[in-house]
Amino acid sequence: MKRNARRRQSSGASLPSLTRRRFLGAAGVATGYLAGVPYVSCGQRRGKSPAEILEQADARIEKHRKGTAALTLVGPDGQPLRPGTTCRIRQTRHKFLFGCNIFKLGRCRSPEDNAAYAERFSELLNFATLPFYWWNYERRKGKPDDERTDEIIRWCRKQNITMKGHPLAWNYVDPPWLKATTEEAMRLQMARIARCVERFKGDVDIWDVVNEATHYDREQLVKRAPILTEAISQMGIGAYVRTAFRTARRANARATLLINDYRTDAAYADKVISELVDSDDKPLYDVIGIQSHMHGVYWGAARAWEVCEQHARFGKPLHFTETTVVSGPKKGSNWITTPEGERHQAERVTEFYTLLFSHPAVEAITWWDFTDQNAWQRAPAGLVRDDMAPKPAYERLHELIKGKWWTETNRETDVGDRATFRGFLGDYAVEAKLGTGQLRGRFTLDKTAEVPLRVKLT
Repeated sequence: MKRNARRRQSSGASLPSLTRRRFLGAAGVATGYLAGVPYVSCGQRRGKSPAEILEQADARIEKHRKGTAALTLVGPDGQPLRPGTTCRIRQTRHKFLFGCNIFKLGRCRSPEDNAAYAERFSELLNFATLPFYWWNYERRKGKPDDERTDEIIRWCRKQNITMKGHPLAWNYVDPPWLKATTEEAMRLQMARIARCVERFKGDVDIWDVVNEATHYDREQLVKRAPILTEAISQMGIGAYVRTAFRTARRANARATLLINDYRTDAAYADKVISELVDSDDKPLYDVIGIQSHMHGVYWGAARAWEVCEQHARFGKPLHFTETTVVSGPKKGSNWITTPEGERHQAERVTEFYTLLFSHPAVEAITWWDFTDQNAWQRAPAGLVRDDMAPKPAYERLHELIKGKWWTETNRETDVGDRATFRGFLGDYAVEAKLGTGQLRGRFTLDKTAEVPLRVKLT
């Protein structure tokens, strides 16, 4: 009863009027390119030092991102391979989701750029965020751009890349044709959620359902999306997000549903996440999405760790949904990548990804954007440059994702007909020689196996 009373009291309340730019400045994300500034929690006791957090990262990665398994390898005849048979065990995909938005696939400046974009993307990443911004996706009422989405889906399926849709609901801009009452606008919004989730079920099964609800009524949103913003205000934040999630769940019971926000302060937890529960206080969401755009000040290890800890307390996985570290200073209207900026970017990307990969609650990191070509805010935000050449940050990530955090090993079957190994969680291929032939099989390591994994080689 007390919880419901609290919900009614808070669901319709709005934060003081504050523009995104002013809030980001106040939160330490300034618009200039600054050196790393140490983060200090306001009014909170400092926890682990950055040195402690980073020194313990490899141990955490070993504990949380790897598993041990004994493989029982059998041949085409169903019989175990003889003891002493050498097999090659090779990882083919991470369980952890390393991603980026894929908005520029096939839409770069030239055919050569398109080919390079696709090649660099698939070589590094296993996760892609597809655009579903309502005002752009459905520019004419009843004419959604499914053809473009289907094009991206076909490519991602061929590359074995997991897909996420972003976002189903966001009052950033009203669709140009939306001239409805607030009640009708909300009905159309929910119908749109149901339609998208149902239409792409089986291909896109991960969704950012509601985007940036914490400060939904900031000045530029009231101006750009007056109808949707007023509809949310009348309905109340709590009711709005709950209805959106219930709608998505009905459309696909097996979907992974995210709440996503740029706010990482207590307001996100108190006003949105805590309200996103059913009548039994069970979460209606599956994952908490956290944006980490660092166009100004780099967060640093202490702040990144604190953000993980304060959201992990909800007991749900965390996805860092929009991560940016720029590679050059902004000078007036000119914002380009520089050698020094690229060095800083690479150092910070290495630290940030290592820390997040080591935190047990984090299951995905999505970069924003992949290339400097037409990147958000025209910033040098890409992992590759305007001409698609990889930056040092791309190379560092490749060394981590496909090197340090990647498993390839040779093992011999023992007298128990088993090959035991420890590796990073994910998908694997195994090969062994039988006479003059080569046998191959596949398996998935998703945790330490308590019983042997039986792998049939063909």
